Amino acid sequence: MKRLISSVIILGLLAVAPGCNSKTTGIPALGAAESDNPTAITMNHYAARNFTNGMVTQTELDQILAAGARAPSASNRQPWHFTVVQSQNLTNQIIPNITDGNILIIISAFDGQTSDQVILDCALATQSIYLTAQALGLGSRIYTGPINTINQRFKTDLGLPSGYSAVTLVRVGRIPPGVDAVSAASSRKPLDSLVTYK
Repeated sequence: MKRLISSVIILGLLAVAPGCNSKTTGIPALGAAESDNPTAITMNHYAARNFTNGMVTQTELDQILAAGARAPSASNRQPWHFTVVQSQNLTNQIIPNITDGNILIIISAFDGQTSDQVILDCALATQSIYLTAQALGLGSRIYTGPINTINQRFKTDLGLPSGYSAVTLVRVGRIPPGVDAVSAASSRKPLDSLVTYK
């Protein structure tokens, strides 16, 4: 079962990797050097902390959301709903002092369906959104800390569908030029400490 889940996650991540067929994904290919490495986006991503002012365009947003909608899910149920928060007033209430122009994409699911399976499905959609934003040259960061506050205080203000609760959210925005995974990413545990072969 663990191997199956790992395979599903890897397939989901590769669906938004550079070099994928843009005709089927709706996501433009990156530059030639990056597209030569099909793992570039999965190996070089990082959770942005420093954002700069500037709007996310509707074209960029459409591609990010399309990638989220294309994420794999158990029995192809696609249990998620995406709420795009562009109001500076609302984004500041969820993430204080958020940078102007940043948007939040809240991934929610129906309350009666938030099983482990549905949570995993929503996590795959979240990862697709997160990675696609970075493939487009934007910064992105996944948050779970504000989720309880969203569900307790902001469902109505955000217009979440009736009976739905937030599961995760992704912050997307412009980042300073020249920032990359080498200079901005946190250190990682050695691979050999995380893998067992039998």
